[in-house]
Amino acid sequence: MSTSEPSPPGDTRLRLRPTMLSDLDFVGSVETDARNLPFISPWERTQHEGALRFPDFRHFIVEAGPSYERAGFIILQGCRNPHRSVELKRIVLQPKGQGLGRACVRLLKAMAFRDLHAHRFWLDVKSLNVRAQALYASEGFIEEGRLRESVRVSIDGADGYDTLIVMSLLDREYHARVALGQETTL
Repeated sequence: MSTSEPSPPGDTRLRLRPTMLSDLDFVGSVETDARNLPFISPWERTQHEGALRFPDFRHFIVEAGPSYERAGFIILQGCRNPHRSVELKRIVLQPKGQGLGRACVRLLKAMAFRDLHAHRFWLDVKSLNVRAQALYASEGFIEEGRLRESVRVSIDGADGYDTLIVMSLLDREYHARVALGQETTL
């Protein structure tokens, strides 16, 4: 599997490269940034170290822009799942509103179905992350269900719970989108 693929024409320039131990300070800073924290449940450094070593995971640094500066990170899980169910475990990006999230999701769909031979590519997203939900839906992901109040959330001193929305895309749905010209094949 190639891990450094430029985006298709018209998309934000980006590529993925495997995360190295020397990147983990950057990963931690992006993950705990106040703009990202409400939407994810941060990991301890040791969890990221484990994901770098365990073959079922793919941990990538997102590099974007003309000089390919670090812009975030991505974690895939289930890459060796016998049921061919690959999870988009984490996508955390620093620049917002530049189309980088959409470009990453498109690249990851191609990777999941072409390189990892996934049958199902899935994720969960917090219900308060309306922007991400809209992106995933526009990229063909279907809501499968909700895990009501399953994650604890503390925002600006308020403490409560949020619901996780499970969404997925199946290989046949992805290939139908490719046939209709809704996906860019890389």
